[in-house]
Amino acid sequence: MAKAPFVITPELCAVAVGYKNAKMIADDVLPRVPVSMESFKYQKFPMGEFFTVPETRVSRKGQPNQVEFSSTEVSDSVEDYGLDAPVPNKDIKNAAAQAKQTDPRKRAAMGLMDLIELRREVRAASLVFNPASYNGANQATLSGINQWDDYTNSNPQTRIMDALDTMIMRPTIATFGRAAWTKISQHPKLCKAVYGNNTDAGVISRAAFANLLELDAVYVGEGWVNTARKGQPVNMVRVWGKNAAFLYRNMNADTEYGMTFGMTAQWGERLGGEIEDSDIGIHGGVRVRMAESVKELVTANDLGYYFQNCVA
Repeated sequence: MAKAPFVITPELCAVAVGYKNAKMIADDVLPRVPVSMESFKYQKFPMGEFFTVPETRVSRKGQPNQVEFSSTEVSDSVEDYGLDAPVPNKDIKNAAAQAKQTDPRKRAAMGLMDLIELRREVRAASLVFNPASYNGANQATLSGINQWDDYTNSNPQTRIMDALDTMIMRPTIATFGRAAWTKISQHPKLCKAVYGNNTDAGVISRAAFANLLELDAVYVGEGWVNTARKGQPVNMVRVWGKNAAFLYRNMNADTEYGMTFGMTAQWGERLGGEIEDSDIGIHGGVRVRMAESVKELVTANDLGYYFQNCVA
């Protein structure tokens, strides 16, 4: 009887499903929603339809007016992402002989999930911090004295609030690259707004900033990625750069109904398992595989505002 080439194991699946790198924010900014098939469809709703008020008065013998909710159906499909790591049988046997030593297959699984989540973080940042993801009127590129690290001339509070007031649905979350957040959180004008007119130095918290701007949450991208090609000197850069975005996030939205800036379609659960490999060392071994099938989406580009190059 032929053996299955890829055996899904409960222990490694548990690692795959439950693992979360606390420094990654992609799941917060583009929440996961399940889809029933690899190829799926999602709805884009016309903005004006939800703000055009029909006549709701009904006469004593009349019938209420009828309204229809239209949408545009968009077809898409998830993409598969996965990685393998070789684990020699010798390492597995040695670990089993030591009661306190972690199974090397689980260690490999966690390392793989870190890299898969980092790659997802890069995809999410590239989508959320991309001018093409926004309505042309809902974005600004800052330069010179308008950048938020110019503490004398810039006024990020006024600039942001004016921008958010132009949006048809007010954002509920803010997303910052670490460099942008570090500078704006120390801005003297924001410190005065939060702590009082006599305080123009210090650091404001994310919660204080969210309260000031009437947001539900503030997320700061902490991740680093090496952009150098293999064999070249390491070149570490921040995944989320020096940008900021203010997004309307609806946690109840899915591919069928609900308006939200963006989401992540996920088909099935994350997978964890192993493949026998007789070519690993003299004792053979297994290749641990971790994988998921997802697609990051912008579903309503009117529901976000993007500030590019917030700091120098």
